[in-house]
Amino acid sequence: MTITLTEAAAQHVTRFLARRGGGLGVRLGIKTTGCSGLAYKLEYVDEQAPGDIVLEQHGVKVLIDPKSLAFIDGTEIDFAREGLNEGFKFSNPNERDRCGCGESFRV
Repeated sequence: MTITLTEAAAQHVTRFLARRGGGLGVRLGIKTTGCSGLAYKLEYVDEQAPGDIVLEQHGVKVLIDPKSLAFIDGTEIDFAREGLNEGFKFSNPNERDRCGCGESFRV
């Protein structure tokens, strides 16, 4: 099992958690949506849910929904700024296709 959080992503999460007054980390999972079927779900969390898989990288805890793990194993999470846009970028070796708008993917 490998989920990687880049240093840029970890710094962004750390800054956001400090601004909101704390938190445990981020939870990574997937949801069914979009034209390709699946989308990443990344949310800030204050407590661990039963069954969560917990990894820590660059001082940030990443909690993984075990039902999503088969779809996201090997994923790298980065945070990038491109012009006026900024956000998390997911590099998933399991992706076989991505919709044109970049909102969803298929494995």
